[in-house]
Amino acid sequence: MTSVRPSTQSPRSSSASRSKASPLPKDLLTVADIPRNKIGDLIKLAKKLKAAHGKTRPTFPLKGKTLGLIFEKPSTRTRVSFEAGMNQLGGQALFLASEKIQLSRGESLADTAKVLSRYVDGLVVRTFDQSALEEWARYTSIPVINGLTDHCHPCQALADLLTIVEKKGRAKGLKLAYIGDGNNITHSLLEIGAKVGMHVSVGCPPGYEPDSTIVKQARADGAQTGARIEITHDPMIAARQADAIYTDVWISMGQEEESQARMAAFAPYQVNSQLLKQAKPNAVVLHCLPAHRGEEITAEVLDGPQSVVLDQAENRLHVQKAILLEWLGK
Repeated sequence: MTSVRPSTQSPRSSSASRSKASPLPKDLLTVADIPRNKIGDLIKLAKKLKAAHGKTRPTFPLKGKTLGLIFEKPSTRTRVSFEAGMNQLGGQALFLASEKIQLSRGESLADTAKVLSRYVDGLVVRTFDQSALEEWARYTSIPVINGLTDHCHPCQALADLLTIVEKKGRAKGLKLAYIGDGNNITHSLLEIGAKVGMHVSVGCPPGYEPDSTIVKQARADGAQTGARIEITHDPMIAARQADAIYTDVWISMGQEEESQARMAAFAPYQVNSQLLKQAKPNAVVLHCLPAHRGEEITAEVLDGPQSVVLDQAENRLHVQKAILLEWLGK
């Protein structure tokens, strides 16, 4: 895992609704980049956009805007939700597979970033190393949005928060249990939970804990919001009295060589009916998808009445429309 450098870029004010006291940064690289009060604003805007979707006459606030999508990893939800969201807001999206542009033939990232800044109004970058994402942000004069790195996944965490608020009416004071790998999803959930006052308990095998720097910062933020941050090796303890249970695949993109070791380590961390009994009776089940039924979660739970994974996936669209409006709108 790579560490996240503090943003050194000048804030951009792209919406009249932004507070002068806590403007959004130029780029959305991590949840930690978003001022605490702005997280609530983004969720409110996403709820408004969702409520209006298909029910009111559309407006096109991003008409004439173009979003570039630079992807080094396969994608279903991230690509489709950003492309659809941009289209629904009146703009257009250009998919730029990294192997199909001159980056693959040796052009420097810096040169590519500077040129694309002259062509498009924003970039979504889906890559492996957080440092590569930061390099895109450093060399562009336009907003860069994290579409996933090995380190974090802020758009997913915002959609998760929207889902929890929809289902539970609030996030503050609730308990979210994450069962599995201390990966990019875990990092963003820790960051967002701490910022909004939601307790986060991570149940993971020894050696697969989340980044200690992120845990330390989440605990510091949680001290301000009342959120408790817990890391345990016992999945049953993590799930105890949880309002939401969350899991992710055990083997992420780029970890295929670790498959055998990971399958053995994570076998006791499956989200199944026994583990779900440790949570509150009305707990919801989340998964960022794609899911491997029979591995990190059973089909019984994933397809059961407590699962909200399809609502969660839909909410990527609405949250990202809010992000596009805030970062690309003027």
